[in-house]
Amino acid sequence: MSNISHDYIEEYVRGLIPEKQGYIKIMEDYAVEKNVPIIHPEVGQFLKVLIKSHRVKRILEIGTAIGYSAGLMAEAAGNDCEIVTIERDEEMKSLALENIKQLGFEKNINIVFGDALEALEDIQGEFDMVFLDAAKGHYDHFLPMCLSHLKVNGLLVCDNVLFRGMVATNKLLIRRKITIVKRMRKYLTHVSSMRELETVVLPIGDGISLSCKLE
Repeated sequence: MSNISHDYIEEYVRGLIPEKQGYIKIMEDYAVEKNVPIIHPEVGQFLKVLIKSHRVKRILEIGTAIGYSAGLMAEAAGNDCEIVTIERDEEMKSLALENIKQLGFEKNINIVFGDALEALEDIQGEFDMVFLDAAKGHYDHFLPMCLSHLKVNGLLVCDNVLFRGMVATNKLLIRRKITIVKRMRKYLTHVSSMRELETVVLPIGDGISLSCKLE
């Protein structure tokens, strides 16, 4: 459990989400077995609703891991979508490539290998949505380049912004996580006060922020 909401609420909400089928379920089971962090089920469902309701077709993702969220978003966006996802870990990139192939989205999902800040400089064009799920202590560093790639009325979704509840209260704070928590609090204050964005922070999963680019 994530410390973001009561366990019984989290369990109930997750129980309403249809169980995954096919290879995406195999990826989910692998992540649990190998303790690989992937998006929480309710966050995945939230992304699917956003993508379908806003007819999102071009997505930029920062933080590929095993390709689970990219595959989930591609399923929601359809066979004419384009997803560019950045991963700096070579082993994760290799796993993601194989998983994306098994899902049948190798023509839709392009994995860019390297440091995100460097890779973002070489990515071209605007996107309907940016999904930020990378190093939690560096969200503020990623923000300007994410927004430069986001079209007006596009959506910026950031995962893990409440970080096990520690961002919301010092009562849960672990000493070795102080730097990450301070940086995330700074990021949320920043993104919530920008006039070019309309932002909401939602206590689902490990906490997500959703911003719409206004100008």
